[in-house]
Amino acid sequence: MTTILGCIADDFTGATDLAGLLARSGVRVSLRIGVPTTPPTDTAAFEVIALKSRTASVTEAVAETRAALRWLQAAGAKRFFWKYCSTFDSTAKGNIGPVAEALMTDLGTDQTIYCPAFPENGRAVFMGNLFVGQQPLSESPMKDHPLTPMQDSNLMRLLAPQVTRPVGLADRLTVATGAQALRGKLASLGAEGVAHVVVDAVADKDLQIIATACRDMPLITGGSAIAMPLPALYLADGTLSKDAAKRATPAIGTGTIVLSGSCSAMTNAQVAHYIATGAAAFQLDPLAIADHGIAAPLDWLAAQDLDRAPLIYATAHPARVKAAQNKIGVARTGEMIEQALAACAIAARDHGARRVIVAGGETSGAVTKALGVAQLDIGAEIAPGVPWTFCQSGGHQIALTLKSGNFGTESFFSDAQMRLGAE
Repeated sequence: MTTILGCIADDFTGATDLAGLLARSGVRVSLRIGVPTTPPTDTAAFEVIALKSRTASVTEAVAETRAALRWLQAAGAKRFFWKYCSTFDSTAKGNIGPVAEALMTDLGTDQTIYCPAFPENGRAVFMGNLFVGQQPLSESPMKDHPLTPMQDSNLMRLLAPQVTRPVGLADRLTVATGAQALRGKLASLGAEGVAHVVVDAVADKDLQIIATACRDMPLITGGSAIAMPLPALYLADGTLSKDAAKRATPAIGTGTIVLSGSCSAMTNAQVAHYIATGAAAFQLDPLAIADHGIAAPLDWLAAQDLDRAPLIYATAHPARVKAAQNKIGVARTGEMIEQALAACAIAARDHGARRVIVAGGETSGAVTKALGVAQLDIGAEIAPGVPWTFCQSGGHQIALTLKSGNFGTESFFSDAQMRLGAE
């Protein structure tokens, strides 16, 4: 099938977040892990390419994204979506702005929008400032993120150092007036040479207005929620056929492993809640791994009953993470944990796990790569923006869910198991 919308995400959990919201339409959504190395085949109306570029060098992130764009164009896409985190995770050098400008250049477009709002998950943009719940971004737990500490809440100030052309704002007062008013504002900003427009959104109805106004732009950028209204808009005008293939749920074995590498406040709460339910759990210690390797968690895993969904986690409070980073370095700490959790994923699969629950963007990237996953079909959502997905790994059909650190409720790990069981 010809691809209607080609999407590129800067990490794996972000990609499944976006794919899950698009799949609410009931239409098949295909998620590719990394840029495919072969020409497009078995394509869906909505194709999402998951990169691991959020914290890569700007040069690497731009090159990978451009390669993804070329593959999606070969699949037939004419409209494109650049997805980044709803907390605008980036640094003064990038990668959000440089990637957006590269895509704009390749698509020959002079303007795009930026809207990381996701009201359903407590992300709102007002007067250009990003809020996490009731907190400005710079006062939220994201201020202590180990890789992309967000210490300013103003998206224009965050974006301006990353791009070479002017940045502007379409505020909530304009958005609330409707799609025609927003199109007019974008046109007037474009006439002034403003290429990068931050758009306010505080409620789901704002997302509908923005999507309606921007649906025909060659490039939209934002968090996943801004793409959510697009399938219905495409169905309404015939861009997407009502006969488009629908999503399906395959039969999956019951063995389960839960792997958590995120150190976000919500994932800390989720790990604590799951352990309190009586789940067997093993905490990875980066200092112990540095000294003794990963034999201990692998031995522990081999002794577990996978039908009881054991948990292996590196999740810890920021002070403990910082202490490990100070001793062995930020990059080495992260790499060791990712490698350990990836090895545990392979071992669990080989021991019979067919349901794999992963928390954390970097962890998700490491796990999917280790499992040799190239393509995922998107299933039912567990929480807003977090679906189950289905793929092949090591000759087995498995179910895989990749959760961004801050997403889901405290009971997410248990909820995931119940949701798949209900399918």
